[in-house]
Amino acid sequence: MDEKAETRERILHAAMTRIKHYGYGKTTMAEIAADCGMSPGNIYRFFEAKIDIAEAMARRHYSENQLESAAIARRKDIQPDERLREIFFKRMRDNYNLFHENAKILEVAEVLGRERPMFSNEQLAHDRVFLSALLEEGADQGLFMTGDYEFIAEMLQSATVKFSIPQLFSQLTLPKLERELGGVLDLLLNGLYARPEARSAASPKARVDA
Repeated sequence: MDEKAETRERILHAAMTRIKHYGYGKTTMAEIAADCGMSPGNIYRFFEAKIDIAEAMARRHYSENQLESAAIARRKDIQPDERLREIFFKRMRDNYNLFHENAKILEVAEVLGRERPMFSNEQLAHDRVFLSALLEEGADQGLFMTGDYEFIAEMLQSATVKFSIPQLFSQLTLPKLERELGGVLDLLLNGLYARPEARSAASPKARVDA
């Protein structure tokens, strides 16, 4: 790691430590700079604004999360539908615990949602890469229906957005959130499972005969 990268790491670590304690809104660039032993002017050589630090923090978190989710999606020891469940449940539990233990960091997610909406869209697009591949694998095995896997992945995301960062949308406890997510995934998966008899029943001829 070169000197510039090391300095960025120090800034991010200092920012995370201060935000965990004081919150995003009460943290200033000057305070982060002081924690790093640098002048306020020097910190702007690495980050143009506090929101850029917030995005870098979130980008790191999402990158780690996506690597873990993609690894689950590639597993061959469990069926594709169980892998989908594990991906959504693991993300919800990990994020719930992160923000439950560090409530002040929730401000970062709220600010990014307002000021950097494209950041969230970018992360969702990354997730759809392994989600759509998993859906296609399930369809190839005859487990899921065939279709536009990118679109289906997007609809899965839309239906489960409440559970991505639960505290942004709800004050429910983790057990209650797990119950809700389990029910939502049951409904979604029941709609995804391949049913040859259902497809034939929905054909134009079947509707006329009925």
